Amino acid sequence: MKILDVVFIYQMKTEREIDWHGRHHRHGRNQYEFHYFLQGEGVFLNCAVQHDIKSGTLFLSLPQGYHRIQAVNKKKPISYYAVLFELDDQDREIEQLLTRRYSPVSGIQIGTSYRFFFEQIKERGMSLSSNLRRSAEYQLLSFIYTQAEGAEAAQYGDEGNYHIEKALKIMQQMVFDYLTLSMLAQRLQLAPSYLVRLFHKKMNVSPMKYYTKLKIEAASSMLINTNETVCGIADKLCFSSEFHFSRAFKQHTGYAPTHYRLQYGQHLV
Repeated sequence: MKILDVVFIYQMKTEREIDWHGRHHRHGRNQYEFHYFLQGEGVFLNCAVQHDIKSGTLFLSLPQGYHRIQAVNKKKPISYYAVLFELDDQDREIEQLLTRRYSPVSGIQIGTSYRFFFEQIKERGMSLSSNLRRSAEYQLLSFIYTQAEGAEAAQYGDEGNYHIEKALKIMQQMVFDYLTLSMLAQRLQLAPSYLVRLFHKKMNVSPMKYYTKLKIEAASSMLINTNETVCGIADKLCFSSEFHFSRAFKQHTGYAPTHYRLQYGQHLV
């Protein structure tokens, strides 16, 4: 097994974004894709079968199976994780498990408490470290085998994972709001210093750096998919100023916001 791509799509609501994710497409031979929907209203068309999107539902798209996501209510935008992976000829057992457990006719309801799991898959699976990428593949394998038995995969493992799961949910839901470390710790009923140590241990980053990263990912999408000004984006994402936003954006992406728009905006025209 090899993980090819992992993405987190937060609040798919601009016309350009909706068109892009709503395109009727398929992946190559031996390539499978999990879609884990967290929120929003829409329709998922998977191998000619139409499903209403429900929070906490997991779907598997089969090799060369056409699929697309259709938003139906902009006031309730869709958020989801997508994991694209490839099997080789030695993975026959995994292929059998997947085809036996997952059917295009229906999704599987696993609940909305797998943010931490999929976030780890994303961070490790897209890492530059071959060891971390391999660890993500083993995590995904464990998930597949556990699900094949109809059992729940271990989302938490310890109390710390439970706190991280809640923290991720709060931060993902508050991307367009103002949130401080003390506010987050208070909502979790944890000491701020303990939260920082725990988050860094589990996610290898501080909670506020992760929160800023979410905002930058949202800003990247807005720069590519809308005509909103840099100042307007900074304001919507609750940065203290356009300068603060531009500096944070360049630290995370290597580009100034205007240069990022010029570099990547043309790719989705």
